[in-house]
Amino acid sequence: MKNTSVLGSLTASQFLKNYWQKKPLLIRQAIPDMQALLSREALFELAARDDVESRLITNFRQQWKMQHGPQQQLPAISKKNWTLLLQGVNLHEDEADRLLHQFRFIPDSRLDDLMISYATDNGGVGAHFDSYDVFLLQAHGKRRWRIGAQKDLTLQEGMPLKILKNFTPEQEFILEPGDMLYLPPHYAHEGIAIGECMTYSIGFRAPAWQELGESFLQFMADTIDLPGSYTDPDLKAVNTPAKISDDMLKAVAHEMAKLASTADDIALFLGEYLSEPKATVYFDPPQRPLSTLRFTAAAVKRGLKLHRKTRMLYRGKHIFINGESFQPGSSDKRILSTLADERLINADLIKAASPDLIESWFQWYADGWLTLA
Repeated sequence: MKNTSVLGSLTASQFLKNYWQKKPLLIRQAIPDMQALLSREALFELAARDDVESRLITNFRQQWKMQHGPQQQLPAISKKNWTLLLQGVNLHEDEADRLLHQFRFIPDSRLDDLMISYATDNGGVGAHFDSYDVFLLQAHGKRRWRIGAQKDLTLQEGMPLKILKNFTPEQEFILEPGDMLYLPPHYAHEGIAIGECMTYSIGFRAPAWQELGESFLQFMADTIDLPGSYTDPDLKAVNTPAKISDDMLKAVAHEMAKLASTADDIALFLGEYLSEPKATVYFDPPQRPLSTLRFTAAAVKRGLKLHRKTRMLYRGKHIFINGESFQPGSSDKRILSTLADERLINADLIKAASPDLIESWFQWYADGWLTLA
């Protein structure tokens, strides 16, 4: 496997074997000559939008406060101790999306989003831990990180955000632009801005088993098919009318056994669940959509690419896109797998697509899921 640039001298395989979900890793100059992708002003404009998830965290006079966006008014940049968090910036900015894709040595089913933290001097969010893996990439200014592998994850009570009650740091680093710190789940850490700074957090999906279980049961409920109803033509008179009979229990158990899930059921659920965009995501159809014929001609000439908000996965015979699933023919499946992996396809593959696949692409184009390259 080739060296992955954001991991310095490590290959992706070496990183996954020795560090992933095991121990922290500091990579100096993971991205040499790193420059912030968005200016302070551009970040503030994003924070004011209602389609961007943002949080303002302040610690004025030793009192923590958190305010959810849209952020119509922010504190003065000369004021210390405040932080602006912008979630899912990769959904709104192409440069952020390209940066996130440098971490695709981790499967898309795990890769979540890029969050930008803007902080004034001494700004931070308190000592805390995350339930998922995270890469902390310094984009502008400096930030001091203190980290520790403590087992005590008790939180302070009555706080608007999750802050550790007994933080015991073991290591300390100062990150400058281009430096990156990887932390496994539940590793305690605290970041403090040294002057104005921006930190990019590349986070990963780690759904709770309870959440997956509830979602799977809902998925099964939507797809269940049990025709008929309970019958008992051989019913006998009883002296204990309040007792549930063995015959009834066996009959119901027999039917309920048909609900047992298979590996295919779980794969179908997982593909739809993991490709489902977040509730705050919506797509913009083209303002002047092409006709089917003109779209097809343009696609053959220019190629196609997925919109940055589109989530596309595959497993076995199934393709999953933005929470939907379908089962194409084997030839189309190969083409769509390439589109999912590369997020774009060239003219040669488009020419090999079936009319049904071209029709699907046109619908995705009309819905804003896919664009001309």
